[in-house]
Amino acid sequence: MPPPEPGAVTVPPVPVLRWRPMLLAAGVLLVSAAVAAGVLTTADAGAGRHPHAVASDGLRHTTVQVATSGCGHGWTHPVAGRQVFDLHNTSGSPADVHLTDARTGAVYGEVEGLGPGTTRPLQATLGNGSYAFTCLPEDADAVTGPTVRITGGGSVGSGPAAVPVTQQELIPPTLAHQKWIRSRTVELARRTDVLRAAVDRGDLAAARAAWLPAHLVYERMGAAYGTFGDADAEINGTTAGLSGGVRDRGFAGFHRVEYGLWHGESASSLRGPADRLAEAVRALRKRWPDQRMDPADIGLRAHEILENTVQFELTGRTDYGSGTDLATARANLDGTRALLGHLRPLLKTRTTGLTRIDTWMNRTQHALDAFDHHGRWTPLAELTRAQREKVNADLSELVERLAEVAALTDVRRTA
Repeated sequence: MPPPEPGAVTVPPVPVLRWRPMLLAAGVLLVSAAVAAGVLTTADAGAGRHPHAVASDGLRHTTVQVATSGCGHGWTHPVAGRQVFDLHNTSGSPADVHLTDARTGAVYGEVEGLGPGTTRPLQATLGNGSYAFTCLPEDADAVTGPTVRITGGGSVGSGPAAVPVTQQELIPPTLAHQKWIRSRTVELARRTDVLRAAVDRGDLAAARAAWLPAHLVYERMGAAYGTFGDADAEINGTTAGLSGGVRDRGFAGFHRVEYGLWHGESASSLRGPADRLAEAVRALRKRWPDQRMDPADIGLRAHEILENTVQFELTGRTDYGSGTDLATARANLDGTRALLGHLRPLLKTRTTGLTRIDTWMNRTQHALDAFDHHGRWTPLAELTRAQREKVNADLSELVERLAEVAALTDVRRTA
């Protein structure tokens, strides 16, 4: 994480956790590594406990076997409602476990990496229907257990479920986004050339005016940063990890030019950094048609773009003098919206949460737009406490909502 520069705003960061996405649908977490007090532990989940007991948490618990020869065994008295399945791995190797709709394959919950001889809980709400456990042992084929039917559940409805996404399904939105990024590289090169030309002729006022439009084009391309490789540091690097800070020779790109433009450097001293930036952008534009974004990462990026915004822009860590972190946050929002547009056809069939995500996208956009005064953005340091708390809250809530996208598009093993 880059250290704050002199004059940068230091805002207490909103805690953000990184994790491998677990399956979510309709905004509800379907898998828990632990449930409320009273759940089974490895020690008390053995054969001596009744397989359909009601635990101190008030929920019905069913001990279910996880093994190649006995996947799903133990679920012999199915009932509707909210309940916990204590998955006990009786095999000699780790395994993933899915609770699925026996007809459609939709997943109601999952537990990953269940070790040999261990037990972990999986909580789900089930209504009338047909269900089955699928056990996916390490280095072995998937095994689906017996189909279990629940009847007589009355009005009890099942919790949300989603059919796992395949790598093949992620290819079309990935290709569409690659094409969108390609058009952005053309715009980026054009605007960066305007910035370099202003520096070359010594017009630093024009350079300051040209810096933000060029920088925001790059910020909208956040979903592709992982594909850019070393080019990202050359185009948008910070002083993080550089022993010399802003004077380090490795400090390059938009933020290096930003620092000079807003800290009184001469045009002659900025010609080198501006030329280096323009060359890096040109090289990226030339290489991009041959690059391939990883389809497995595209859904995660829809979440990580704004997660990084909360970590860096909303703390002032990436402000090197221009005071435009809120403009960057707005550009990151644009990039997220573009990526969601490409993923939307796939997500529509798997979640009802898109409406809520759209609501929070619009709410966050409205909050950020309030700080744009005809191209002059309010610096973080000038926000009131209430304004800063609202921006933090809105973006953080949106990040949580987008975690569902990351989870639903995470490619899962099914065979």
